[in-house]
Amino acid sequence: MAEVISWLIVFIVLIGAELATLQLVSIWFAVGALGALIASLAGAGIEIQLVVFIALSLLLLILVKPATSRLMRKNVTKTNVDSLVGQTGKVTSLINNLNGYGTVSVRGQEWTAASLDDQVIIEEGTTVIIRKISGVKLIVEAKKEE
Repeated sequence: MAEVISWLIVFIVLIGAELATLQLVSIWFAVGALGALIASLAGAGIEIQLVVFIALSLLLLILVKPATSRLMRKNVTKTNVDSLVGQTGKVTSLINNLNGYGTVSVRGQEWTAASLDDQVIIEEGTTVIIRKISGVKLIVEAKKEE
């Protein structure tokens, strides 16, 4: 009976932690504790209960967490700098990674920029696509002519 109460306490504490953070971290372990609680009620020994707890927790953590994380990120609206990735801009000064200079104008703002390919020099006036951001520098490549 003590094991049942222990697993119930662990379950409640983990659910409480999940409700406090809503980060989908302790929920997997709470389900594992629930599995161990059920195993305890079924009369399984402590070794089996621990195996159920660990196996169920890890299984959910490995298989389910990535899918739920992707679903949660889908609804996030990109803001500020993140919203620049995929946008186009105009080169305002030659981009030459080897010499360490270059600027791009995007949405009326001037940014330092580097070419996605270190060997490619991008001329002033070229339209570029922002592929990623590294620190405060835009990483760009020339937009292909259509």
